[in-house]
Amino acid sequence: MSVAPRESAPATLRSRIGLSQTLVDIAIAFAVFGASVVNIPAQEGAGISDIPVAGFLLLAIASIALFWRRTSSSAVLGVVLAMAVAWTTLGYLGNPVFHILVALYAVGRFVRDMRLSLAGLVAAIAVVGLGQVADSDPSSDIVTGLVLTALAWYVGRLVRSRAAAARERAEYLEWKRAAEAQQAIDDARAGIARELHDVVAHNVSVMTVQAGVARLVVTDDPERAEEAIAAVEEAGRTTLDELRHLLGVLRPDKASGDLDPQPTLSQLHKLVDQLRRTGMSISLAVDVPSELPFRVNLFAYRIVQEALTNVLKHAGVDAAPSVRLEEADGQLEIEVTDTGTGATSLPGSGQGLAGMQERASLLGGSFEAGPRPEGGYRVLARLPLGDQ
Repeated sequence: MSVAPRESAPATLRSRIGLSQTLVDIAIAFAVFGASVVNIPAQEGAGISDIPVAGFLLLAIASIALFWRRTSSSAVLGVVLAMAVAWTTLGYLGNPVFHILVALYAVGRFVRDMRLSLAGLVAAIAVVGLGQVADSDPSSDIVTGLVLTALAWYVGRLVRSRAAAARERAEYLEWKRAAEAQQAIDDARAGIARELHDVVAHNVSVMTVQAGVARLVVTDDPERAEEAIAAVEEAGRTTLDELRHLLGVLRPDKASGDLDPQPTLSQLHKLVDQLRRTGMSISLAVDVPSELPFRVNLFAYRIVQEALTNVLKHAGVDAAPSVRLEEADGQLEIEVTDTGTGATSLPGSGQGLAGMQERASLLGGSFEAGPRPEGGYRVLARLPLGDQ
């Protein structure tokens, strides 16, 4: 059994709007015809029976033409003005002003070309003025008729300008929503790139150093080589776990099982122990509140991780880094120093310092990094602990 595709919501909405506009146009055409039949003889104190059959025919033709005033405004105005000229030329009573006012409003509302729209206004004013003069109307009635004619065009133009402004604002809001959505995507990609850099750069650096140690001592000290290989295995497992977590965030619909939480400062000791197994001597001093804002906690861990990774990559296991974290003046102060000379240099992306600085900036903090006068390198970051 086949099922017909359901019509999309936008298409349904457009069809309903089109139907409602058609019904409105039909109603306006009938309303203008009826109002003119009553108003035209009333202008001269006569009755409907005083309108000749040809007059009814002229009014009907002009009324039917009003149905297309949205799409062919200038042509409709031409038909209406031709009807008004014929009405005056035949010497019929009164003036068919309702047709002219509705058609002229449509010209102001729907004609894009300003010059063409003004030409329609001038033509309508000329026809109305000549008709009232030919009908021997008082000067005050002539002025009133001309003012009403110009007012109908002006109202149409005003409605057009406001509709254009509303449309431009809607387009701007749509563009803004699209830009914000794209910015959110770009921010997410940048965050994922930072996380991948932190995970891969740190653990691969540990694995590289440990593999080098194992290669150097495998003959003379098999036990130490075995410890180094075990450290490589542990670093590899950690890398895979964190990569699996990131991929699970990217593909939540396909992920299975619980995702591991993001690392925090409570896991610093595990990070330090992992590096100590490379032969690096690390001093760790942590004096921070037990409860920290989530992003501060995560970013602080990543800054320490990246700083120690840089020490390992660029100064080697003999650099003896010192890590200090403490609260000072409403900020979390993170300082990582080392005594290395930069003799060791493992391959890397070169984005470590930029990533640390970006994390500090995202929290409204500060970041400094550079060589120390007494030798070695120093990284100092301050992260605000107030409302994020």
